[in-house]
Amino acid sequence: MLNTFKIGFRIRSSYKTNSFIYHLRSLPLIKKIIPSTLYGRDSLKTFTIILTLIKEFLSIFFNKGLYLLLIFLSTSLLKANPADSFAHIIIFLTIIGGFLNTNLFTPTIDKFYAINIMGLNAREYAISDYIYFLLKTFIGFLTFSIIFGLLSGMSVLACICVPVFVVSTKLCFSAYSLRTYKKDSKLKNDSLPKALEWIGIALLLLVAYLPPYLGYAISDDKLVILTLLLVIPSIFALRYVLSFDEYSRVYKELLDPNKSVVIARKEAVTKIQQESMSKKISIDPNQTSDKSGYKYFNEIFMKRHSSLLTKSAKKITLVSLIIFAFIATLNFIFFDESAELNEMLHSYLPYFLFVMYMTNRGNVITQAFFMNCDHSMLTYSFYRQPKAILLLFIERLKYIILINLIPAVAIALEYIGIMFISGGSDNPLNYLLTFTSIISMSVFFSVHTIVLYYLFQPYNAELESKGWTYNIANTITYLVCYFAINLRIPTLVFGSAITVFCLVYIVIAFILAYRLAPKTFKLNQ
Repeated sequence: MLNTFKIGFRIRSSYKTNSFIYHLRSLPLIKKIIPSTLYGRDSLKTFTIILTLIKEFLSIFFNKGLYLLLIFLSTSLLKANPADSFAHIIIFLTIIGGFLNTNLFTPTIDKFYAINIMGLNAREYAISDYIYFLLKTFIGFLTFSIIFGLLSGMSVLACICVPVFVVSTKLCFSAYSLRTYKKDSKLKNDSLPKALEWIGIALLLLVAYLPPYLGYAISDDKLVILTLLLVIPSIFALRYVLSFDEYSRVYKELLDPNKSVVIARKEAVTKIQQESMSKKISIDPNQTSDKSGYKYFNEIFMKRHSSLLTKSAKKITLVSLIIFAFIATLNFIFFDESAELNEMLHSYLPYFLFVMYMTNRGNVITQAFFMNCDHSMLTYSFYRQPKAILLLFIERLKYIILINLIPAVAIALEYIGIMFISGGSDNPLNYLLTFTSIISMSVFFSVHTIVLYYLFQPYNAELESKGWTYNIANTITYLVCYFAINLRIPTLVFGSAITVFCLVYIVIAFILAYRLAPKTFKLNQ
Protein backbone atom coordinates (compact mmCIF):
# COMPACT_ATOMS: atom_id res chain seq x y z
CA MET A 1 0.00 0.00 0.00
CA LEU A 2 2.90 2.35 0.76
CA ASN A 3 4.37 1.71 -2.67
CA THR A 4 0.97 2.46 -4.26
CA PHE A 5 0.86 5.75 -2.39
CA LYS A 6 4.37 6.70 -3.57
CA ILE A 7 3.49 6.01 -7.21
CA GLY A 8 0.21 7.92 -6.87
CA PHE A 9 2.01 10.84 -5.24
CA ARG A 10 4.51 11.03 -8.11
CA ILE A 11 1.70 10.91 -10.66
CA ARG A 12 -0.14 13.74 -8.87
CA SER A 13 3.03 15.82 -8.63
CA SER A 14 3.87 15.38 -12.32
CA TYR A 15 0.35 16.20 -13.42
CA LYS A 16 0.17 19.35 -11.27
CA THR A 17 3.55 20.55 -12.54
CA ASN A 18 2.70 19.95 -16.20
CA SER A 19 -0.65 21.68 -15.72
CA PHE A 20 1.09 24.66 -14.15
CA ILE A 21 3.51 24.96 -17.08
CA TYR A 22 0.67 24.57 -19.59
CA HIS A 23 -1.39 27.37 -18.03
CA LEU A 24 1.72 29.54 -17.67
CA ARG A 25 2.48 29.13 -21.37
CA SER A 26 -1.08 30.14 -22.27
CA LEU A 27 -0.33 33.71 -21.18
CA PRO A 28 0.47 35.90 -24.23
CA LEU A 29 3.89 37.19 -23.15
CA ILE A 30 5.04 34.25 -21.05
CA LYS A 31 4.50 31.79 -23.93
CA LYS A 32 7.43 33.24 -25.85
CA ILE A 33 9.75 33.03 -22.86
CA ILE A 34 8.99 29.45 -21.77
CA PRO A 35 9.70 26.83 -24.50
CA SER A 36 7.56 23.73 -24.95
CA THR A 37 10.72 21.62 -24.53
CA LEU A 38 10.64 22.46 -20.81
CA TYR A 39 8.34 19.47 -20.25
CA GLY A 40 11.11 17.01 -21.15
CA ARG A 41 14.06 18.55 -19.35
CA ASP A 42 15.72 17.01 -16.28
CA SER A 43 15.50 20.34 -14.51
CA LEU A 44 11.73 19.84 -14.45
CA LYS A 45 12.19 17.09 -11.84
CA THR A 46 13.75 19.57 -9.41
CA PHE A 47 11.03 22.07 -10.22
CA THR A 48 8.42 19.34 -9.62
CA ILE A 49 9.83 18.52 -6.17
CA ILE A 50 9.92 22.19 -5.13
CA LEU A 51 6.42 22.87 -6.47
CA THR A 52 5.03 19.74 -4.81
CA LEU A 53 6.55 20.61 -1.44
CA ILE A 54 5.14 24.14 -1.65
CA LYS A 55 1.72 22.81 -2.60
CA GLU A 56 1.69 20.25 0.21
CA PHE A 57 2.80 22.86 2.72
CA LEU A 58 0.02 25.17 1.59
CA SER A 59 -2.58 22.40 1.69
CA ILE A 60 -1.54 21.41 5.23
CA PHE A 61 -0.94 24.78 6.84
CA PHE A 62 -1.93 27.81 4.79
CA ASN A 63 -5.48 26.67 3.90
CA LYS A 64 -6.30 25.50 7.43
CA GLY A 65 -4.63 28.56 8.97
CA LEU A 66 -6.60 30.96 6.79
CA TYR A 67 -9.82 29.06 7.46
CA LEU A 68 -9.43 29.21 11.26
CA LEU A 69 -8.16 32.79 11.12
CA LEU A 70 -11.37 33.90 9.41
CA ILE A 71 -13.43 32.09 12.04
CA PHE A 72 -11.36 33.72 14.79
CA LEU A 73 -11.79 37.19 13.29
CA SER A 74 -15.53 36.69 12.89
CA THR A 75 -15.91 35.99 16.64
CA SER A 76 -15.09 39.65 17.36
CA LEU A 77 -18.30 40.64 15.54
CA LEU A 78 -20.47 38.29 17.60
CA LYS A 79 -22.09 38.88 20.98
CA ALA A 80 -21.47 35.41 22.39
CA ASN A 81 -18.27 34.66 24.28
CA PRO A 82 -15.36 34.43 21.74
CA ALA A 83 -14.32 30.98 22.94
CA ASP A 84 -17.87 29.65 22.70
CA SER A 85 -18.43 31.35 19.33
CA PHE A 86 -15.22 29.81 17.97
CA ALA A 87 -16.28 26.33 19.11
CA HIS A 88 -19.88 26.81 17.93
CA ILE A 89 -18.91 27.90 14.41
CA ILE A 90 -16.33 25.10 14.03
CA ILE A 91 -18.92 22.46 14.98
CA PHE A 92 -21.40 23.45 12.28
CA LEU A 93 -18.86 24.27 9.58
CA THR A 94 -17.26 20.88 10.20
CA ILE A 95 -20.62 19.20 9.60
CA ILE A 96 -20.85 21.14 6.32
CA GLY A 97 -17.33 19.93 5.50
CA GLY A 98 -18.57 16.39 6.05
CA PHE A 99 -21.17 16.99 3.33
CA LEU A 100 -18.85 18.63 0.85
CA ASN A 101 -15.36 17.25 1.32
CA THR A 102 -14.83 13.62 2.26
CA ASN A 103 -11.97 13.28 -0.29
CA LEU A 104 -12.98 9.69 -0.99
CA PHE A 105 -15.73 10.82 -3.36
CA THR A 106 -13.98 13.72 -5.04
CA PRO A 107 -13.27 12.94 -8.73
CA THR A 108 -9.85 14.31 -9.68
CA ILE A 109 -7.72 13.92 -12.77
CA ASP A 110 -4.78 12.46 -10.80
CA LYS A 111 -7.06 9.70 -9.44
CA PHE A 112 -8.16 9.00 -13.02
CA TYR A 113 -4.55 8.70 -14.23
CA ALA A 114 -3.48 6.58 -11.26
CA ILE A 115 -6.38 4.10 -11.33
CA ASN A 116 -7.74 4.13 -14.90
CA ILE A 117 -4.54 4.76 -16.87
CA MET A 118 -1.69 3.44 -14.69
CA GLY A 119 -3.78 0.55 -13.36
CA LEU A 120 -3.04 1.06 -9.64
CA ASN A 121 -5.12 -1.00 -7.24
CA ALA A 122 -8.23 1.09 -6.55
CA ARG A 123 -8.61 -0.04 -2.93
CA GLU A 124 -4.94 0.51 -2.04
CA TYR A 125 -4.85 3.89 -3.75
CA ALA A 126 -8.14 5.07 -2.20
CA ILE A 127 -7.20 4.06 1.34
CA SER A 128 -3.60 5.35 1.23
CA ASP A 129 -4.70 8.66 -0.32
CA TYR A 130 -7.52 9.00 2.22
CA ILE A 131 -5.26 8.33 5.21
CA TYR A 132 -2.81 10.93 3.87
CA PHE A 133 -5.72 13.38 3.54
CA LEU A 134 -6.80 12.75 7.15
CA LEU A 135 -3.23 13.16 8.44
CA LYS A 136 -2.87 16.50 6.62
CA THR A 137 -6.23 17.61 7.99
CA PHE A 138 -5.29 16.61 11.54
CA ILE A 139 -1.86 18.30 11.50
CA GLY A 140 -3.14 21.51 9.95
CA PHE A 141 -6.10 21.86 12.30
CA LEU A 142 -4.06 20.88 15.37
CA THR A 143 -1.49 23.61 14.67
CA PHE A 144 -3.91 26.47 14.12
CA SER A 145 -6.71 25.41 16.45
CA ILE A 146 -4.22 25.69 19.31
CA ILE A 147 -3.08 29.13 18.13
CA PHE A 148 -6.47 30.71 17.40
CA GLY A 149 -8.35 28.64 19.96
CA LEU A 150 -6.15 29.86 22.81
CA LEU A 151 -6.36 33.43 21.48
CA SER A 152 -10.15 33.22 21.58
CA GLY A 153 -10.07 31.88 25.14
CA MET A 154 -10.72 28.18 24.59
CA SER A 155 -9.18 25.60 26.92
CA VAL A 156 -6.16 23.60 25.75
CA LEU A 157 -8.24 20.42 25.81
CA ALA A 158 -10.91 21.99 23.58
CA CYS A 159 -8.22 23.16 21.14
CA ILE A 160 -6.81 19.64 20.88
CA CYS A 161 -10.31 18.28 20.38
CA VAL A 162 -10.89 20.43 17.26
CA PRO A 163 -8.76 18.30 14.85
CA VAL A 164 -10.09 15.09 16.44
CA PHE A 165 -13.66 16.32 15.93
CA VAL A 166 -12.97 17.30 12.30
CA VAL A 167 -11.31 13.98 11.40
CA SER A 168 -13.96 11.95 13.24
CA THR A 169 -16.76 13.78 11.44
CA LYS A 170 -15.18 13.15 8.04
CA LEU A 171 -14.71 9.47 8.85
CA CYS A 172 -18.35 9.07 9.88
CA PHE A 173 -19.63 10.79 6.74
CA SER A 174 -17.30 8.73 4.54
CA ALA A 175 -18.34 5.44 6.11
CA TYR A 176 -22.01 6.36 5.83
CA SER A 177 -21.60 7.24 2.14
CA LEU A 178 -19.79 3.95 1.44
CA ARG A 179 -22.47 1.97 3.26
CA THR A 180 -25.22 3.79 1.36
CA TYR A 181 -23.49 2.96 -1.92
CA LYS A 182 -23.13 -0.69 -1.02
CA LYS A 183 -26.74 -0.92 0.05
CA ASP A 184 -28.52 1.21 -2.59
CA SER A 185 -25.80 1.79 -5.26
CA LYS A 186 -26.28 5.55 -4.79
CA LEU A 187 -22.88 7.14 -5.41
CA LYS A 188 -22.00 10.36 -3.62
CA ASN A 189 -20.04 12.96 -5.60
CA ASP A 190 -18.38 15.73 -3.56
CA SER A 191 -18.23 17.90 -6.67
CA LEU A 192 -22.00 17.71 -7.28
CA PRO A 193 -24.01 18.22 -4.07
CA LYS A 194 -27.73 17.56 -4.41
CA ALA A 195 -30.45 20.19 -4.00
CA LEU A 196 -31.44 18.97 -0.52
CA GLU A 197 -27.80 19.06 0.57
CA TRP A 198 -27.52 22.69 -0.55
CA ILE A 199 -30.60 23.56 1.50
CA GLY A 200 -29.12 21.77 4.51
CA ILE A 201 -25.82 23.59 4.02
CA ALA A 202 -27.59 26.97 3.88
CA LEU A 203 -29.44 26.22 7.13
CA LEU A 204 -26.26 25.01 8.83
CA LEU A 205 -24.46 28.22 7.84
CA LEU A 206 -27.30 30.19 9.38
CA VAL A 207 -27.16 28.11 12.57
CA ALA A 208 -23.37 28.55 12.66
CA TYR A 209 -23.43 32.35 12.71
CA LEU A 210 -26.86 33.67 13.73
CA PRO A 211 -27.10 32.29 17.32
CA PRO A 212 -23.58 33.56 18.27
CA TYR A 213 -24.50 36.94 16.82
CA LEU A 214 -27.55 37.01 19.08
CA GLY A 215 -25.45 35.90 22.05
CA TYR A 216 -26.09 32.15 22.10
CA ALA A 217 -23.41 29.57 21.34
CA ILE A 218 -22.41 25.99 22.13
CA SER A 219 -19.63 26.29 24.70
CA ASP A 220 -16.13 24.89 24.16
CA ASP A 221 -16.64 22.26 26.87
CA LYS A 222 -19.60 20.96 24.86
CA LEU A 223 -17.21 20.60 21.90
CA VAL A 224 -15.07 18.33 24.09
CA ILE A 225 -18.11 16.21 24.95
CA LEU A 226 -19.19 15.98 21.29
CA THR A 227 -15.69 14.90 20.31
CA LEU A 228 -15.62 12.17 22.95
CA LEU A 229 -19.01 10.95 21.77
CA LEU A 230 -17.72 10.80 18.19
CA VAL A 231 -14.49 8.92 18.92
CA ILE A 232 -16.01 5.42 19.18
CA PRO A 233 -18.27 5.78 16.09
CA SER A 234 -15.28 7.14 14.15
CA ILE A 235 -13.20 4.07 15.07
CA PHE A 236 -15.92 1.82 13.64
CA ALA A 237 -16.15 4.17 10.64
CA LEU A 238 -12.38 3.88 10.04
CA ARG A 239 -12.65 0.11 10.26
CA TYR A 240 -15.44 0.14 7.68
CA VAL A 241 -13.47 2.41 5.33
CA LEU A 242 -10.43 0.11 5.56
CA SER A 243 -12.45 -3.09 5.02
CA PHE A 244 -14.70 -1.80 2.24
CA ASP A 245 -14.24 -4.11 -0.76
CA GLU A 246 -15.94 -2.27 -3.63
CA TYR A 247 -13.58 0.65 -4.29
CA SER A 248 -13.03 -0.59 -7.84
CA ARG A 249 -16.73 -0.26 -8.60
CA VAL A 250 -16.95 3.12 -6.85
CA TYR A 251 -14.07 4.63 -8.79
CA LYS A 252 -15.11 3.06 -12.07
CA GLU A 253 -18.34 5.04 -11.82
CA LEU A 254 -16.89 8.14 -10.16
CA LEU A 255 -14.03 8.47 -12.68
CA ASP A 256 -16.06 7.73 -15.81
CA PRO A 257 -14.92 10.33 -18.42
CA ASN A 258 -18.37 10.22 -20.03
CA LYS A 259 -20.03 11.40 -16.83
CA SER A 260 -17.53 13.74 -15.23
CA VAL A 261 -16.48 17.12 -16.64
CA VAL A 262 -13.54 17.07 -14.22
CA ILE A 263 -12.13 13.90 -15.75
CA ALA A 264 -13.10 14.31 -19.39
CA ARG A 265 -10.67 15.49 -22.03
CA LYS A 266 -11.17 18.89 -23.65
CA GLU A 267 -13.21 17.49 -26.52
CA ALA A 268 -15.28 15.33 -24.19
CA VAL A 269 -15.95 18.26 -21.85
CA THR A 270 -17.42 20.20 -24.75
CA LYS A 271 -19.54 17.22 -25.74
CA ILE A 272 -20.77 16.66 -22.17
CA GLN A 273 -21.68 20.33 -21.76
CA GLN A 274 -23.49 20.41 -25.11
CA GLU A 275 -25.40 17.21 -24.36
CA SER A 276 -26.31 18.49 -20.91
CA MET A 277 -27.59 21.73 -22.39
CA SER A 278 -29.47 19.92 -25.17
CA LYS A 279 -31.35 17.70 -22.73
CA LYS A 280 -32.72 20.79 -21.00
CA ILE A 281 -33.94 22.45 -24.21
CA SER A 282 -37.67 22.26 -24.85
CA ILE A 283 -38.37 22.14 -28.59
CA ASP A 284 -42.10 22.44 -29.09
CA PRO A 285 -43.30 22.91 -32.68
CA ASN A 286 -46.17 24.98 -31.30
CA GLN A 287 -43.78 27.49 -29.73
CA THR A 288 -44.00 30.72 -31.64
CA SER A 289 -43.86 34.48 -31.22
CA ASP A 290 -45.75 37.44 -32.61
CA LYS A 291 -42.54 39.48 -32.72
CA SER A 292 -40.17 39.85 -35.66
CA GLY A 293 -36.44 40.09 -36.38
CA TYR A 294 -34.05 39.74 -33.48
CA LYS A 295 -36.92 40.03 -31.00
CA TYR A 296 -38.48 36.90 -32.52
CA PHE A 297 -35.08 35.16 -32.60
CA ASN A 298 -34.45 35.88 -28.91
CA GLU A 299 -37.96 35.05 -27.67
CA ILE A 300 -37.93 31.62 -29.32
CA PHE A 301 -34.48 30.97 -27.78
CA MET A 302 -35.67 31.97 -24.30
CA LYS A 303 -38.84 29.85 -24.55
CA ARG A 304 -36.84 26.78 -25.57
CA HIS A 305 -34.36 27.35 -22.73
CA SER A 306 -36.90 28.45 -20.11
CA SER A 307 -36.46 25.37 -17.89
CA LEU A 308 -32.65 25.58 -18.00
CA LEU A 309 -32.49 29.32 -17.29
CA THR A 310 -35.11 29.58 -14.54
CA LYS A 311 -34.50 26.34 -12.61
CA SER A 312 -31.68 27.62 -10.41
CA ALA A 313 -33.47 30.94 -9.80
CA LYS A 314 -36.50 29.04 -8.50
CA LYS A 315 -34.29 26.88 -6.25
CA ILE A 316 -32.66 29.99 -4.77
CA THR A 317 -36.11 31.44 -4.12
CA LEU A 318 -37.16 28.26 -2.31
CA VAL A 319 -34.01 28.28 -0.16
CA SER A 320 -34.56 31.97 0.71
CA LEU A 321 -38.13 31.17 1.82
CA ILE A 322 -36.87 28.38 4.08
CA ILE A 323 -34.25 30.70 5.60
CA PHE A 324 -36.89 33.40 6.10
CA ALA A 325 -39.18 30.93 7.90
CA PHE A 326 -36.27 29.82 10.08
CA ILE A 327 -35.29 33.39 11.05
CA ALA A 328 -38.92 34.31 11.70
CA THR A 329 -39.28 31.29 14.00
CA LEU A 330 -36.09 32.21 15.88
CA ASN A 331 -37.39 35.77 16.23
CA PHE A 332 -40.52 34.55 18.01
CA ILE A 333 -38.56 32.11 20.18
CA PHE A 334 -35.96 34.70 21.19
CA PHE A 335 -38.35 37.65 21.20
CA ASP A 336 -36.17 39.62 23.64
CA GLU A 337 -33.47 39.84 21.00
CA SER A 338 -35.79 41.27 18.32
CA ALA A 339 -34.64 44.83 18.90
CA GLU A 340 -31.02 43.87 18.24
CA LEU A 341 -32.00 41.98 15.08
CA ASN A 342 -34.00 45.01 13.93
CA GLU A 343 -31.07 47.32 14.56
CA MET A 344 -28.82 45.03 12.55
CA LEU A 345 -31.22 45.06 9.60
CA HIS A 346 -31.17 48.86 9.48
CA SER A 347 -27.43 48.94 8.79
CA TYR A 348 -26.66 45.58 7.14
CA LEU A 349 -28.13 46.32 3.73
CA PRO A 350 -24.61 46.53 2.11
CA TYR A 351 -24.21 42.85 3.05
CA PHE A 352 -26.85 42.07 0.44
CA LEU A 353 -24.57 43.33 -2.31
CA PHE A 354 -22.70 40.05 -1.83
CA VAL A 355 -25.94 38.07 -1.48
CA MET A 356 -27.32 39.44 -4.75
CA TYR A 357 -23.98 38.78 -6.45
CA MET A 358 -24.23 35.13 -5.41
CA THR A 359 -27.87 34.79 -6.52
CA ASN A 360 -27.21 36.41 -9.91
CA ARG A 361 -27.85 33.85 -12.69
CA GLY A 362 -26.30 36.01 -15.41
CA ASN A 363 -23.17 33.89 -15.88
CA VAL A 364 -25.21 30.72 -16.37
CA ILE A 365 -27.49 32.49 -18.85
CA THR A 366 -24.68 34.04 -20.92
CA GLN A 367 -22.97 30.64 -21.07
CA ALA A 368 -26.20 29.22 -22.49
CA PHE A 369 -26.31 32.10 -24.98
CA PHE A 370 -22.86 31.22 -26.23
CA MET A 371 -23.06 27.44 -26.23
CA ASN A 372 -26.46 27.16 -27.90
CA CYS A 373 -26.44 30.23 -30.10
CA ASP A 374 -23.57 32.72 -30.28
CA HIS A 375 -20.70 30.32 -31.00
CA SER A 376 -22.39 29.59 -34.36
CA MET A 377 -23.93 32.99 -35.09
CA LEU A 378 -20.71 34.93 -34.45
CA THR A 379 -19.28 33.50 -37.66
CA TYR A 380 -21.67 35.79 -39.56
CA SER A 381 -20.73 39.46 -39.94
CA PHE A 382 -24.35 40.71 -39.84
CA TYR A 383 -24.64 39.31 -36.32
CA ARG A 384 -21.95 41.76 -35.13
CA GLN A 385 -23.38 44.94 -36.62
CA PRO A 386 -23.91 47.75 -34.03
CA LYS A 387 -27.67 47.88 -34.55
CA ALA A 388 -28.04 44.10 -34.35
CA ILE A 389 -25.89 43.88 -31.22
CA LEU A 390 -27.81 46.62 -29.44
CA LEU A 391 -31.21 45.12 -30.32
CA LEU A 392 -30.24 41.65 -29.12
CA PHE A 393 -28.44 43.11 -26.10
CA ILE A 394 -31.64 44.88 -25.01
CA GLU A 395 -33.84 41.82 -25.56
CA ARG A 396 -31.47 39.53 -23.66
CA LEU A 397 -31.08 42.01 -20.85
CA LYS A 398 -34.86 42.08 -20.33
CA TYR A 399 -34.94 38.31 -19.84
CA ILE A 400 -31.89 38.22 -17.57
CA ILE A 401 -33.42 40.93 -15.38
CA LEU A 402 -36.74 39.06 -15.19
CA ILE A 403 -35.04 35.78 -14.26
CA ASN A 404 -32.89 37.43 -11.58
CA LEU A 405 -35.94 39.23 -10.20
CA ILE A 406 -37.52 35.87 -9.26
CA PRO A 407 -35.26 35.43 -6.18
CA ALA A 408 -34.61 39.19 -5.81
CA VAL A 409 -38.25 40.11 -5.19
CA ALA A 410 -38.62 37.23 -2.73
CA ILE A 411 -35.45 38.23 -0.83
CA ALA A 412 -36.48 41.91 -0.74
CA LEU A 413 -39.95 41.09 0.64
CA GLU A 414 -38.46 38.64 3.16
CA TYR A 415 -35.98 41.30 4.34
CA ILE A 416 -38.83 43.78 4.83
CA GLY A 417 -40.89 41.07 6.54
CA ILE A 418 -38.15 40.29 9.07
CA MET A 419 -37.64 44.01 9.65
CA PHE A 420 -41.36 44.41 10.32
CA ILE A 421 -41.79 41.46 12.72
CA SER A 422 -38.61 42.36 14.63
CA GLY A 423 -39.80 45.87 15.46
CA GLY A 424 -40.39 47.73 12.21
CA SER A 425 -39.08 51.17 11.32
CA ASP A 426 -40.06 54.67 12.39
CA ASN A 427 -39.42 55.93 8.86
CA PRO A 428 -41.66 54.20 6.23
CA LEU A 429 -39.16 55.30 3.58
CA ASN A 430 -36.79 52.62 4.90
CA TYR A 431 -39.17 49.91 3.67
CA LEU A 432 -39.33 51.43 0.21
CA LEU A 433 -35.57 51.96 -0.04
CA THR A 434 -34.86 48.45 1.23
CA PHE A 435 -37.03 46.98 -1.51
CA THR A 436 -35.78 49.27 -4.30
CA SER A 437 -32.11 48.87 -3.34
CA ILE A 438 -32.24 45.03 -3.40
CA ILE A 439 -34.07 45.16 -6.72
CA SER A 440 -31.50 47.70 -7.98
CA MET A 441 -28.66 45.38 -6.99
CA SER A 442 -30.30 42.55 -8.91
CA VAL A 443 -30.74 44.77 -11.97
CA PHE A 444 -27.16 46.00 -11.67
CA PHE A 445 -25.70 42.49 -11.68
CA SER A 446 -27.95 41.53 -14.60
CA VAL A 447 -26.62 44.47 -16.61
CA HIS A 448 -23.04 44.02 -15.41
CA THR A 449 -22.95 40.34 -16.39
CA ILE A 450 -24.18 40.82 -19.94
CA VAL A 451 -21.99 43.92 -20.46
CA LEU A 452 -18.89 41.92 -19.48
CA TYR A 453 -20.01 39.13 -21.81
CA TYR A 454 -20.38 41.48 -24.79
CA LEU A 455 -17.23 43.51 -24.10
CA PHE A 456 -14.91 40.65 -23.10
CA GLN A 457 -16.53 37.60 -24.74
CA PRO A 458 -14.35 34.90 -23.13
CA TYR A 459 -15.13 31.71 -25.08
CA ASN A 460 -13.43 30.23 -28.12
CA ALA A 461 -14.87 27.98 -30.82
CA GLU A 462 -14.22 24.89 -28.62
CA LEU A 463 -16.36 26.45 -25.85
CA GLU A 464 -13.34 26.95 -23.58
CA SER A 465 -13.12 30.08 -21.45
CA LYS A 466 -9.97 31.92 -22.57
CA GLY A 467 -10.81 35.47 -21.51
CA TRP A 468 -8.32 36.63 -18.89
CA THR A 469 -9.76 40.15 -18.89
CA TYR A 470 -13.25 38.71 -18.37
CA ASN A 471 -12.06 36.59 -15.45
CA ILE A 472 -10.17 39.51 -13.86
CA ALA A 473 -13.26 41.73 -14.15
CA ASN A 474 -15.38 39.04 -12.49
CA THR A 475 -12.80 38.60 -9.73
CA ILE A 476 -12.73 42.34 -9.02
CA THR A 477 -16.53 42.37 -8.88
CA TYR A 478 -16.48 39.48 -6.41
CA LEU A 479 -13.90 41.16 -4.18
CA VAL A 480 -15.81 44.46 -4.10
CA CYS A 481 -18.99 42.62 -3.12
CA TYR A 482 -17.16 40.51 -0.54
CA PHE A 483 -15.59 43.49 1.19
CA ALA A 484 -18.98 45.24 1.21
CA ILE A 485 -19.99 42.67 3.83
CA ASN A 486 -18.14 44.69 6.47
CA LEU A 487 -19.79 48.00 5.56
CA ARG A 488 -22.34 49.38 8.01
CA ILE A 489 -24.34 52.10 6.25
CA PRO A 490 -27.86 53.28 7.16
CA THR A 491 -30.58 52.02 4.83
CA LEU A 492 -31.58 55.54 3.82
CA VAL A 493 -28.06 56.41 2.64
CA PHE A 494 -27.09 53.11 1.02
CA GLY A 495 -30.48 52.50 -0.58
CA SER A 496 -30.49 55.91 -2.26
CA ALA A 497 -26.88 55.61 -3.42
CA ILE A 498 -27.18 52.11 -4.90
CA THR A 499 -30.40 52.99 -6.74
CA VAL A 500 -28.85 56.08 -8.38
CA PHE A 501 -25.67 54.15 -9.19
CA CYS A 502 -27.67 51.41 -10.91
CA LEU A 503 -29.48 53.92 -13.15
CA VAL A 504 -26.21 55.61 -14.14
CA TYR A 505 -24.52 52.26 -14.79
CA ILE A 506 -27.32 51.13 -17.12
CA VAL A 507 -26.86 54.23 -19.28
CA ILE A 508 -23.09 53.72 -19.43
CA ALA A 509 -23.55 50.03 -20.23
CA PHE A 510 -25.78 50.78 -23.21
CA ILE A 511 -23.27 53.26 -24.59
CA LEU A 512 -20.36 50.84 -24.19
CA ALA A 513 -22.29 47.96 -25.72
CA TYR A 514 -23.23 50.05 -28.76
CA ARG A 515 -19.78 51.55 -29.36
CA LEU A 516 -17.41 48.73 -28.39
CA ALA A 517 -19.27 45.42 -28.70
CA PRO A 518 -19.06 45.29 -32.54
CA LYS A 519 -15.27 45.10 -32.10
CA THR A 520 -15.10 42.93 -28.98
CA PHE A 521 -18.06 40.55 -29.39
CA LYS A 522 -16.33 37.79 -31.35
CA LEU A 523 -14.93 34.30 -30.92
CA ASN A 524 -11.91 34.23 -28.66
CA GLN A 525 -8.72 32.75 -30.07
